[in-house]
Amino acid sequence: MPDELFEKKAEFISWCIEEYAAENNLNGRDVANDFAQKKVLDFLGKHYEILHTQGKSYILASIVDFIKARTN
Repeated sequence: MPDELFEKKAEFISWCIEEYAAENNLNGRDVANDFAQKKVLDFLGKHYEILHTQGKSYILASIVDFIKARTN
């Protein structure tokens, strides 16, 4: 079971990176690096249980809010 949860989280995080990149006309690799640096990957993993049940708009807005909160 733990391996299955790890895999699901990894797929979700990958989806978040690609959707964020597409929404903002950015390169996925650059977004992944930026997310790692800004601890967004940790945020997504920690809050996976709630976030993965939400829609795309909510998830992307949550990422933007998280980044803004950490930079202010």
